[in-house]
Order: sequence, then structure tokens, then C-alpha cells
Amino acid sequence: MRARKLMMLLLPAAVVVTFGAAACGDPGSSGTQAPPTGTASGAGCAPIAGEELVLLEDDKKLQNSDNIVAAVNAEASSPALLAAVDKVAAALDQPKLLALNRAVDIDRKTPQVAAQEFADANNLTQGLSGGSGDVVVGAANFAESQTLAELYKIALNAAGFNTSVLQSSNREVYEPALERGEITVFPEYAATMTEFLNQKANGANPEPKASGDIAATMAALTELGQQFGLVFGTPSSASDQNAFAVTKALADQYGLKTLSDFAAKCSGEASILTGPPECPERPFCQPGLEQTYGIEFGSFFQSDAGGPQSKTALRTGEATLGLVFSSDSSLQPA
Repeated sequence: MRARKLMMLLLPAAVVVTFGAAACGDPGSSGTQAPPTGTASGAGCAPIAGEELVLLEDDKKLQNSDNIVAAVNAEASSPALLAAVDKVAAALDQPKLLALNRAVDIDRKTPQVAAQEFADANNLTQGLSGGSGDVVVGAANFAESQTLAELYKIALNAAGFNTSVLQSSNREVYEPALERGEITVFPEYAATMTEFLNQKANGANPEPKASGDIAATMAALTELGQQFGLVFGTPSSASDQNAFAVTKALADQYGLKTLSDFAAKCSGEASILTGPPECPERPFCQPGLEQTYGIEFGSFFQSDAGGPQSKTALRTGEATLGLVFSSDSSLQPA
């Protein structure tokens, strides 16, 4: 769904859901239901079709903490700059990030217009000062990153900087530019950036440093950043990470708001999980749901990684729970 997610292919399969080329083996081609997996013994929850999809909170922190955070060139950093990007972080939460993405992806507003409307509604420019000189904000080649970059630009200009936005491509391109100071600040994702720098510092398969604990992840990221001339702002509570969704109809039927709720009410034979072919083998997908939450499924319906196939499987009643991304503009919090 997001270009950022391609970075997950670089991370160790034993650490994160990579959704790469490895297949799980048993499920058939996309859009076909696999034979039952596991030893689910409870009744479970049969799928309930519906157009509206809702995110279930990952209340036990199965997924790595990919909270939005500003990455800043250390030499260009200043208290005024960090205060500006931190004000953006403080203004964002998950519902607001979803609304921002919806404004661009569905309402077809430009990132600039969506950012300005958000800034006006959330008093983003108030109380900022002390900045001077030129600042270059980088943006990756997907809408969420571009909108976040525009928010940084608005806040930095309000603080007194002369700010421009430079669109870049992938992390392998923009991160070195950030180190060199060609880019001053970039909207990043805490866990993904942590493991990117971890591999850069320690080789292809290092001991993982990111986790579902945002404080621990930020501590590791801060330490790694020092090796590459980078500092980081305060992470937002909003994130763009792997998540799980159900139809609103099913959430309303069973009173589901969290994955723990799903475990308590829907673990069992009738429940069907949908996701990419790697899901039954990846520790942050089916095995993680089983081990962290105790959720058992009667079967697995092979689809894709948070894309149209997984959402269609939920909407048409072919699956009970599906892998999605937490900032998908077509979703809403439960």
C-alpha cells in the first residue's frame, strides 16, 4: 500500500512480517481458502460482510512501534526546529492521521491543502519562534509522507525558518542525503528507521533493536542516530504499521475494540484469517496472534498484504480478521 512498506523487505524474517517472496506453502492461489490450520477448538466468529472496516487496537503491542517521528540532521538541529516538528507530532493521533490520509486519498485534496486545513484546525502555528535560515524538508514518494512534510513546513515557517519541501524516493536515497545535510528534516517511522540504521551499522542480520515499546525503540534509534549524525524529535502517537481489521458489522455484533477482545470472543473454528501467503509463517502475523493473544483460527484465506484483496475478503464475508496498515485511509478506529 505505502512505498514505505517496501522497507520491510530488508528486515529479518524472524523479526518482522516482511511480506517478501517466501511462500507459506499450504494455501492455494490468491483468493482461495486454505484448509483449516492450527487446532482451533472454540466456536470462533464467522465472517460478517460489510463495507465499513475498523482497526482493532494492538493492545499487547505485537507489532513494532512505527510511530511517526522527525529525523533531523544533527548539525542543522536547533531547539526552535525541534520544537516546531514536535508540535506537529503532538497534534497528530491515529484518528487524525487517518483523516489526513482520507482527505488526500479519497477526497482528492492536495497534500498542501490537507496540511493547511489541519494546521488551521489544530493551531499548529501558535507559540513557535526562534528559527532562522533555510530548512529543507524531505518527503518520500507517497501521499502520507508528502502531507507530513507539508505539516513540518507550515510549523517551521511559523517558527521563523525559510522552509522548502524536496521530494525524494526511497530510504536508501534520502537517508544519506539527510546525513550530508542536503535534507534537514524528514518524516520517519520509528521502528523501520531503527532497523534500517541497525543494519547499516551492524550488517545484514543484526540482533533487532525495534520493538512494540516505543520508548525502548526510540532509545535504540537515538543511539544509532548518533553514529550517523542524526537526531530525532518526539514520536507522535500516530503510526503507520501492520495492523488487523474486521468489518464494523462484526465489531458491533461482538463488541470488539482490541485484539484482546477478539481473542476473548472470536478465537476458534469459525474464525478465518486473511493476509499474504507468508502470514501463517511470519511472527508478526498468524503465529504472533496465536502466541501473543491466544487467537486460534479455523482456516486461512490467502490474499495480500493490506491491499485490496485483504479488504475485499473482509467486506465480502470471506474472512473474519485481516492484515491491513494502521494509517489506511479507508479504515476507521473501532
